[in-house]
Amino acid sequence: MILRPVKDTAADAEAVQELAAAAFDDPATAGPAPLRAATARHLARTDPGGCWLASIGGEPVGVVLSTRREGLWTPSLYAVRPSAQGKGVGRLLLERAATHARGCLRGMVCAPDSPAAARRYRLAGFTLHPAMRLAGRVDRNGLIDPGDIPVHPGNATHLHLLDSVDRRLRGSAHGPDHELMLGHFEELLIADALAGSGYCYRDGGAVRLLAATSKRIAARLLREALARVPDGVEARVEYLTAEQEWALDVGLEVGLTPRAGGFVGVRGMRPPMPYLPSGAFL
Repeated sequence: MILRPVKDTAADAEAVQELAAAAFDDPATAGPAPLRAATARHLARTDPGGCWLASIGGEPVGVVLSTRREGLWTPSLYAVRPSAQGKGVGRLLLERAATHARGCLRGMVCAPDSPAAARRYRLAGFTLHPAMRLAGRVDRNGLIDPGDIPVHPGNATHLHLLDSVDRRLRGSAHGPDHELMLGHFEELLIADALAGSGYCYRDGGAVRLLAATSKRIAARLLREALARVPDGVEARVEYLTAEQEWALDVGLEVGLTPRAGGFVGVRGMRPPMPYLPSGAFL
C-alpha cells in the first residue's frame, strides 16, 4: 500500500469523488459531487499535510481530507473502499492525517453511521455524540415567525462577521473555507442585530451550516432557510445532537421527520451551540 498527499488536480479530485461514492451508502453524506471535487482541490491547497490518498496496486482504495484552522483540527472526509476495509487502510490514513493536528488543542468531526469510522475516531480521542437528521417536505403553515430579527442574503463582505461567530462558538474561524462555500452553496443568510448575529448556508433543500450567538437567532435563521426551500423539494438538516433541541423543535413545527443519523465528535471542547455543522467543513 502506498500513501501520498492529495494533489490539486482533476484526477485526484475524481478519485476522491469515486471513493466517497463507493464508501457511503447515502452519497448525500459526502455532499454533492461537484462540491466533493472542489473541496478536495481546495484542501489540497490549504492543508496538504492533512490530505492523503491510499492506493494498492495503483488503484485508489482510501482517502482522508482534514483541516486545521486556528487550533481546531477537523477531518472533513474519511472513506475506504469496501473491498479494502479491514486491511488497516483506514487506520494508516487517519494516523497520517493526525500528524497535521499536532499542536491543535481541539478537534471536531461529523461521522456517518459506520462502525469502522466511529471506532477510528474514538481511538483518536473524539467523544462521539449521537446525531439525528431531519427530512421531509416543509409544512408552510408551521413557518409562522414574528420576523423581529431581520435576515438578509450575505456575501463576501460579511466574512468578518462569519469568522467572529465561528470563533465565539467553536474557537476558530473557517477562514478560506467560507470563500469555497460562497462559491458552491446556493445562498448565505445573515442575521445581525442588537440581540446578536449568525449565519446559515442553504443549498437547494439542504441546510449546510448554521452558526449563531443565541438560540433565538439560530431558530430564526433555520426557519428562514426552510421557508426558502422550493415547493416540491425535500428539506434536509443533518447532524443535530441533543444540544441542538432548538433545531429539532423548528423541524417538528414544519413537519420534518427526525431519524438517527451519524455522530458529531469533539475533542478538547464541548459541542458548539447553537450550531449545525457541515459534514465537509464542520
